[in-house]
Amino acid sequence: MITDLWVGAWIAALGIGALVWGLLIWCIIVYRKRKNDNTLPVQLRYHLPLELLYTFVPLVMVGVLFYFTVQTQNEITDTSKEADVHIQVYGKQWSWDFNYLDEQVWDAGVEAKLDGTMAPADDLPTLYLPVDKRVEFTLDSRDVIHSFWVPAFLYKLDVFPYMTNTFQVVPEEEGTYLGKCAELCGELHGYMLFNVKVVSEAEYQDHIQKLRDLGQTGVLDESYDRAVTSQYADAATKEK
Repeated sequence: MITDLWVGAWIAALGIGALVWGLLIWCIIVYRKRKNDNTLPVQLRYHLPLELLYTFVPLVMVGVLFYFTVQTQNEITDTSKEADVHIQVYGKQWSWDFNYLDEQVWDAGVEAKLDGTMAPADDLPTLYLPVDKRVEFTLDSRDVIHSFWVPAFLYKLDVFPYMTNTFQVVPEEEGTYLGKCAELCGELHGYMLFNVKVVSEAEYQDHIQKLRDLGQTGVLDESYDRAVTSQYADAATKEK
């Protein structure tokens, strides 16, 4: 749906651009000043039909784009449908915690260890989602404003302290996708990465069982929990 809106907007922009540039070039050629022609073109002070036209046409174009944008936005932000999976996401400096609310298990992360590549790293906190299931995300922050962004979802939503945001998505293709914080949130903002693995129902249940076997049952609350691993903590200590 978002892709359709994006492609449609580009087609409309290219079409309008071609029309405007075509008219501009046509006027330059047809009404150019010719050699040995010193006559003045017809001088027009008012042309009400023309003025109404170039007022009305842009309003129609903006109105059409606005209509389709609002339709898509309302569909994307609608959370009235019953979700199959409920995930609570806590943003924190500088990582993410995930509560699988239906299964009452959790997973917690620390900031990424970057290796200079854009590939999803195996040691990032990883959120598992079952394919073709409607997932409802509940977003909360333990400290400052973050932004939950999975580029492959074509959607991001801010994560605020003391305020909960929700949205729904249906992952349709299995794979591993990179997620990140899209709101400058402090010193290690660039390390606030995570993976999203869209898997089969069987693999999803296997992951849930692994979390249970690790004793990660129940849910994590909003208690303050800045995620800084020993490598950064040790460096900060040495600087002092």
